Amino acid sequence: MADSKIQLTPDDFTKLTQNGPSEAIKRESVSAWRDAYERVKSNKPAVVSFWILAILVVMAILGPIISPHDPASNNLQMTNQPPSSEYWFGTDDLGRDMFSRTWVGASISLRVGIFAALIDLCFGVIYGGMMGYFGGRVDNIMNRFAEILYAIPYLLVVILLLVVMEPSLYTVVLALSITGWVNMAWIVRGQIMQLKNQEYVLASRSLGAGAGRILFRHLIPNAMGPIIVTLTLTVPSSIFAEAFLSILGLGVRSPSASWGTMISDAISGWTYYPWRLFFPAFFISLTMLAFNILGDGLRDAFDPKMKK
Repeated sequence: MADSKIQLTPDDFTKLTQNGPSEAIKRESVSAWRDAYERVKSNKPAVVSFWILAILVVMAILGPIISPHDPASNNLQMTNQPPSSEYWFGTDDLGRDMFSRTWVGASISLRVGIFAALIDLCFGVIYGGMMGYFGGRVDNIMNRFAEILYAIPYLLVVILLLVVMEPSLYTVVLALSITGWVNMAWIVRGQIMQLKNQEYVLASRSLGAGAGRILFRHLIPNAMGPIIVTLTLTVPSSIFAEAFLSILGLGVRSPSASWGTMISDAISGWTYYPWRLFFPAFFISLTMLAFNILGDGLRDAFDPKMKK
């Protein structure tokens, strides 16, 4: 049987196109961080809260500078003056300018919240990451210790610290941080336990990567969404805790000005001089509200169920 060859020409082929509905690209491919940024930017309450916090931070730095009065100077001839063109927020019972003291208090209160949140971040991420990654007996032992520490009231911790330490900004931060990192640790633990059996972790382990590299190069970066949200929500709770401790006389002491100490000084005469209580209470409420709204916006942005 003779071999037969079939000659093919370009006309024998039909060019296929990918213009069908199944191949159409509905959305540009973006990274998870870019996607979260775009969704936060489209969340108007979160954007407004961010700019409110930015203005508060700027005023905490520039407020005492632009004020015409020294926040620490007493003027007994101008005590309890209402807000006016000379004293924008009025004066207190020692004649000190409430405007400058409000922004000095903002600096102290924001530092307490941010420092306590950063300490919670460092200890919580490392501790929770170890619990979630190693699991088993290590997880049980570390988790029991965290539960015991969490059961200790932070007010008791503050009182014990004041026995051996001078009441100050750093004492409050230390007291809030001793037990405050436990919530962060449990959130990180849950995230790591969900991620540690993913394919990229198994591939990294098979290539010889150690526990530290896997934890800090792969697992924790992929859990940064819940970590950032928790960090954002930790700041207002620390600010409120500092104000509460200062009102009880266990926080920052006068003449240092924090929003909590200003409220504590104003409580006794708030019916006669309401401006002394109004301004620090207003800015505490505004700061906590802004942080909570921003945290809600970040939570929605990092939640994969909210993606469209």
